Amino acid sequence: MELQRWASELEVRRTAAARATAVVPRFDPADAGVEARVLILLEAPGPMTNAENVRPGSGFISVDNDDLTAANCWIARNEAGLHEGVIQWNIVPWYLGVASKKPTADELARGAMELRRLLPLLPELRAVVLSGKFAQAGWAKHVAPFAGSTLRTIETWHPSPLSLNQPGHRADFGDALRKAAHYL
Repeated sequence: MELQRWASELEVRRTAAARATAVVPRFDPADAGVEARVLILLEAPGPMTNAENVRPGSGFISVDNDDLTAANCWIARNEAGLHEGVIQWNIVPWYLGVASKKPTADELARGAMELRRLLPLLPELRAVVLSGKFAQAGWAKHVAPFAGSTLRTIETWHPSPLSLNQPGHRADFGDALRKAAHYL
């Protein structure tokens, strides 16, 4: 409940800052919530997280969404045994539009600032899986200097089909999630 309230408040803050309606998907209620020990951090919410699209999405950041990135996450999490104690989120937590639209440097900085506000709500967090170049860059520049030394970071590829269909990427993503499972 606390994380859903936080996401709602973020949506209000982002809408006011952007002077336009912002869409911030909610946390998957089936995930660990504030008891999470592992955070899988992605780039930005995809179209199937936006309940207001022409083809409505779920409104959640979830492995149960109807897209291949979510399916890839579910398969890899299942194979790694990451069922409990995990949440997924994005370095830019608001919907940017089509999946091919990448975050700007300003969006990464603002998204990372919001992530810094989120981390204190996750007192059990032990590891962050940085999935993809944008999550890694945003974390390194805007979050790591303030996150302290207790959080372990694990870098890996983004779970999109475009990324994971490259040689070795799917195996590397699975290995990263198996490493994260040790923090449960």
